[in-house]
Amino acid sequence: MNPLISIIVPCYNQAVYLDECLESVLQQTYQNWECIIVNDGSPDNTEDFARKWVEKDTRFHYVDKENGGLSSARNAGIAVAKGEWILPLDSDDKISPAYLELAEKEFSNGYSVIYCEAEKFGTETGKWILPEYTPQALAVRNVIFCTAFFKRTDWEKAGGYDTSLIYGLEDWEFWISILKNGGKVYKIKEICFYYRIKENSMIKDMISDNGDMKKMVTHNIVYKKHIEFFTKELGSFEKLYDNNQHLKNILNSKRYVWANKIFNLFNR
Repeated sequence: MNPLISIIVPCYNQAVYLDECLESVLQQTYQNWECIIVNDGSPDNTEDFARKWVEKDTRFHYVDKENGGLSSARNAGIAVAKGEWILPLDSDDKISPAYLELAEKEFSNGYSVIYCEAEKFGTETGKWILPEYTPQALAVRNVIFCTAFFKRTDWEKAGGYDTSLIYGLEDWEFWISILKNGGKVYKIKEICFYYRIKENSMIKDMISDNGDMKKMVTHNIVYKKHIEFFTKELGSFEKLYDNNQHLKNILNSKRYVWANKIFNLFNR
């Protein structure tokens, strides 16, 4: 009863947002949680902010590590987590007070992933509209944001978040890893996650005009790693191409030929 939920908060150069993020954790109506703040070698005063919260409530814990990227930071936090269920939460985002309580009610129903409706805030506002989850929808694009619940045992089976995805899409690859062989997904029909939109972000960098090389390298890793999943759900590369405007933009880019040559040099 009342299983422990481990909330993993990686932080790199985002100390200015950390208080707001952790306050949303503290306000949870479900009380049996721990929150692991991972300082990923941040050059700002992340440690000062984090230690303040550790002193405030013993459910907060602090991990300090050398910079290794988002996947590495999440893995480091989960490695020391004690909870059966994991919830990643980026340090510039926040969750509603009821998120843990609503999710916990579904833990015994055989789900692999539990998430919710979401809303944007910051430089953009409004409900975050994503396609409903199906395996085929997941094969086309990521339809589940990072702040979703999953079992620690599934993280172990997947080998954790892929640390080679330094430019992004680590969430997409992770969901494919734990869902490609089956698994039920449940969506809470309430807005429980708030996603901060900033002027500069990893996602905006990926879709910028000068992001072709990063996009190509990142998508290549995911496609090659899960080629059987994409073939199963979409039938062929041609169908994947037809359904993915993002991929079309990459392959039609003038930079793609040169980027592909460079990528192949490093992946022979």
